[in-house]
Amino acid sequence: MATPKKPKKPNVSADELKGFYRDMLLIRRFEEKAGQLYGMGLIGGFCHLYIGQEAVVVGLESATKEGDKRITTYRDHGHMLACGMDPNGVMAELTGREGGYSKGKGGSMHMFSRDKHFYGGHGIVGANVPLGAGLAFADKYKGNDNVTFTYFGDGAANQGQVYETFNMAALWSLPVIFVIENNQYAMGTSQKRSTSSPDIYTRGAAFGIPGEAVDGMAVLAVKEAGEQAVAHCRSGKGPYILEVKTYRYRGHSMSDPAKYRTRDEVQKVRDEMDAIEHVRELLLQGKHATEDDLKAIDKEIKSIVNESAEFAKTSPEPELSELWTDIYVEA
Repeated sequence: MATPKKPKKPNVSADELKGFYRDMLLIRRFEEKAGQLYGMGLIGGFCHLYIGQEAVVVGLESATKEGDKRITTYRDHGHMLACGMDPNGVMAELTGREGGYSKGKGGSMHMFSRDKHFYGGHGIVGANVPLGAGLAFADKYKGNDNVTFTYFGDGAANQGQVYETFNMAALWSLPVIFVIENNQYAMGTSQKRSTSSPDIYTRGAAFGIPGEAVDGMAVLAVKEAGEQAVAHCRSGKGPYILEVKTYRYRGHSMSDPAKYRTRDEVQKVRDEMDAIEHVRELLLQGKHATEDDLKAIDKEIKSIVNESAEFAKTSPEPELSELWTDIYVEA
């Protein structure tokens, strides 16, 4: 198995490093709170938490500019927060309330924000991949230099429509970055048991699409790889594949007891590879922040997350008439 790429040195400022810490911590605390609300029965249906994978989306968002797009699957709350969507609106949507991004109609898997160029949240495995290529086609047609980040998992990487999309994206030199968030287990089957090739990104070679494996537990490594991929796409060279090797700490969804792996395995990753703890150590060892500074950030984040939960609880249920709105997009 190829060794995921790591950065040569932390090529970021102290403020950027603090920003990464804050953004990843926001996702972690938000998801923990979402899990609590699910347990209380305030979130219904499916709920897929992003805990453990925070460095992936935070690192890649640091390589974006205004106008770039992102589309993903159902493990999407972290992507929403990382691109700047309001935690209040995200949590309210999770609880099916009027104050949510889709006014309570979409729930966990179907949130959108045109302002933040976030196009879902899709519940069908792999179905978002051709849609992501379509977004990139639109930008190529318009002649701008925007890039689309199309996220999917190691399980979705075995879907046929993914390879049909690779072929079209390569033929048309589309500015799309295919991000494989390889958390090792898809729904509940390990990659070794479900996937013939140990490095999924190499499948792009059949279509002439370059790519690389990245350490998804190191936000600086993800940032560096993201910048390289973005530069490739913006220069008109076509699509790029990033296989970001990460790990989720919780089950596939809140209803998954995750009996296909041991607690010791999960704890070992937490102890040795946690992305947030890694940045915390960089901040402390580099004397970019003190323990008190980090405690203040944690306090701020907890306040934001608690506020989002209260907003969700107090936001009213949507009116029945809301079912018939937003069915068609006005030209």
